[in-house]
Amino acid sequence: MRVPRVATSAAVAATALLVPALAPPASASIGVDQSYRVPTSGTFTLHGHGFGHGHGMSQYGAWGAAKQGKDYRGILGFYYPGTAWGTATGKLRVLVTGDTTPDLQVSPAVGLRVHDYGSGRTYRLPDLAGVKRWRLNVDGTSTVIGYLTSAWHRYEPDGTKALAGVGQIGADEPLTLWTPSGSRTYRGSLRAAVPTPGSADRATVNVVPVDSYVQGVVPGEMPASWSAEALKSQAVAARTYAMWSRDQFPDRYYQICDTSSCQVYRGVDAEDSRSNAAVAATAGRILTYGGSAAFTQFSSSSGGWLSAGSRPYLVAKADPYDDHSSNPVHSWTLKLSAARIQNAYPGIGRLVRLHVIRRDGHGQWGGRVVTVVLDGRKKDVAMSGDAFRSRFGLRSSWFAG
Repeated sequence: MRVPRVATSAAVAATALLVPALAPPASASIGVDQSYRVPTSGTFTLHGHGFGHGHGMSQYGAWGAAKQGKDYRGILGFYYPGTAWGTATGKLRVLVTGDTTPDLQVSPAVGLRVHDYGSGRTYRLPDLAGVKRWRLNVDGTSTVIGYLTSAWHRYEPDGTKALAGVGQIGADEPLTLWTPSGSRTYRGSLRAAVPTPGSADRATVNVVPVDSYVQGVVPGEMPASWSAEALKSQAVAARTYAMWSRDQFPDRYYQICDTSSCQVYRGVDAEDSRSNAAVAATAGRILTYGGSAAFTQFSSSSGGWLSAGSRPYLVAKADPYDDHSSNPVHSWTLKLSAARIQNAYPGIGRLVRLHVIRRDGHGQWGGRVVTVVLDGRKKDVAMSGDAFRSRFGLRSSWFAG
């Protein structure tokens, strides 16, 4: 059984979403004095619980709750208390990070067309013999249309040498996009977006209906072999998160990315009939708070306790559903050498101990580490539990030596 990806809320790239700080506030933590001296072997054996930050829904917990007979409404009500139900409509602009070239290349498709957002015109692309691909690329700073046979050729519809603005390719069927690493198929349209005004660069953006987007997300975040109610919970959480992100960036050329820095989205290639059924069964449904889409953070496993997040509905409480026989990360063990820590922070000199001085106050050992001090012979370095976890590859900040 593979462990599902730690979702959007685990760690967000600075260039992606402006997500609030993930560490619990100091007022929510407790002071402790826990010393884990370097063993004679030179290697710590760390014990921990959970995978991810623990805010909002535990994915393994959702599966465990479903095993106990809870439906998706009950599951989401437990993990996001105080939220209400709402509806999502419209489209979403998703940055396709794997297309790193300044052009946008697609395979021929039924009803292939290019829309010029500068002139407002739409051009139908002809079904030419021998054409392998069509593309939008840049000439100077303008977008032009081309097609590939044995070589690339310029295509000028109605004598139009270049588009007046941003170009977008659509079709009557999913589009196959070509990137440096191969092809991938997407529903909706593909836009050659201009990242900054006047730029000669282009960024590929999938403009896609919300539920079509969620079909490409759910199996990337949760195994499609899991129970239907867990998959429905994931569908609603993913759809809600996408709408929250859309609300944050209404005008930016993209509103969410396709990696774990946002939510994993792989288009049609990732879809599975079981997860698609979960998306259809929850079509358009989201969670709201104060009339807007909720910030539905989720992670792989809570370890038995949810941690407080940055919203009133991201509460700290015991999670009775996370501990079940199918969850391999409810509890875990990791070997970490003192040498590795010293190499990462050479200014501390020889490491003497890990000194945990604050935890969040929930669960075994006092809960997740809020502050840990690297106690060295030359100097000490204090860091957050999340920073320690990220730097040394721990599954969560809930650990002890």
